[in-house]
Formats: sequence, structure tokens, C-alpha cells
Amino acid sequence: MVNKQQKIELNAQVRTAIGGRLDGLRRSGYVPAILYGKSQESIPLQVPVRDFIKVFESAGESTLVYINVDGQVYPVIINDVARDPVTDDVLHADFYKVRLDQKIKTKISVVFTGESPAVRDSGGIFVRNVNELEVEGLPQDLPHEITVDISSMTNIGDQILVKDIKLGSGLKIMADAEEIIATAQEPMSEEELQKALEEPTTTVEEVEVIKKEKEEEVPVEGEEPASPQEEKPQQKPQPEKNK
Repeated sequence: MVNKQQKIELNAQVRTAIGGRLDGLRRSGYVPAILYGKSQESIPLQVPVRDFIKVFESAGESTLVYINVDGQVYPVIINDVARDPVTDDVLHADFYKVRLDQKIKTKISVVFTGESPAVRDSGGIFVRNVNELEVEGLPQDLPHEITVDISSMTNIGDQILVKDIKLGSGLKIMADAEEIIATAQEPMSEEELQKALEEPTTTVEEVEVIKKEKEEEVPVEGEEPASPQEEKPQQKPQPEKNK
């Protein structure tokens, strides 16, 4: 099951602040942003932070947003959001302009609902195998999230597969039909549970590597942002200059 949203709109202004002036812009209640796309000249933007957060909570990075820039409306996907690692404040946002007649691929969150009888009545363990799935479709048809009802898992060992998820017309999950989405697993014995709890899952070295990778992922003002995958890849948009 897919959850679709109503038309989401956002107002923005052309941004003149660049470089060291961006901190002042943020303090005044705006998020620095960039709008770009194929055959679309990059436009530096500023968006009221409260408006952006409200829209991002509704749209995420998969739902179509219509952004109004001084009377000109652009259909976009929020392609990337940079946050402060300490305060979690939004530092920068990328809006990728899409064509409504051309399919794109994007990852959509999977949300599990309902109650599994295998877990409730037989003491089974619910095991989630995925948090998101890559979906291909026209931008206006892409849902905010995919809802999976786990009430069909009545017995220990029951599974939900990719092929069990029904999407709307024109939408396609880019994964093997037999890939497991969730499982009602046999309950663990006390001995197995104790052993699992005693086994370390992440070393200090791994934590440092993960931390370093996360830091490197934060986009730097002026770098070229990544764009959603098109059905027919073309030349990537050029990075914004003098942001």
C-alpha cells in the first residue's frame, strides 16, 4: 500500500547572500538552498526555515514539491538536506527540478503497520529486513511512504516479500520480487538471547570510520549535489557557482 500526499507547495526567494554571509541568513530565519536540474540553470534560493521544515516533514526526499520563486513555479524533489551535526539545524537544502513526463528513481521509506498474530500469539520475533525501497515512477505519482501491513504473518516463519507489496499503476519497485521485507522469526531461547547480547556489534574503529564517512557526506557550499536517477541518464547538472 502506498500513501500519497496532496499537492505540496513552498514559497522561496532568490538568494543574494553567499559565502560568509550565509550564517547571518540562517540567523535571520532562512535556509540557504539551491534549485537545479537538467536544462535548468542553477538558482540560489532562501526559504523560511519554518516553512521548509513543515514541507520536508510532509514530503521527505521522494514526494513532489511545487516551489514558487517570485511567481515562477518549479516541480522539484528535495534531493538533499545538510544538518548541523550538533544542533541538527538545517544548514542547506537542494531542490532538484524534475520533468513531470519523465520517470525517476528514488528511495521511499517503508512503514510497518498492524499486528502479527505470530508475534502476538506465538511469541515470535518481528524482523524488519528493509527500511526503504527504491521505486521508479513519474514524480507526481511517487508516494511519501510505503505502508506494509504485517497482520498477514500468522505463523512463525511467515514472510512478506517485495512481490507482496502492491503499488499504484506506473510505479515499480527496483528490487528482486523474492527479496524478503519482513519475517516472523522463531523466538530465541534465553541462552541464545544472552549470547547475542554479549557479542559486541560495533568496535571503536568502526565507529570512527562511520563518523568520518558521515562528515564527508555533508555537502559543502559550492559543490555539485547528487541528483535522483533518471530513466535515461544524461549529463549531470553543473555545480552552482558563487553560492
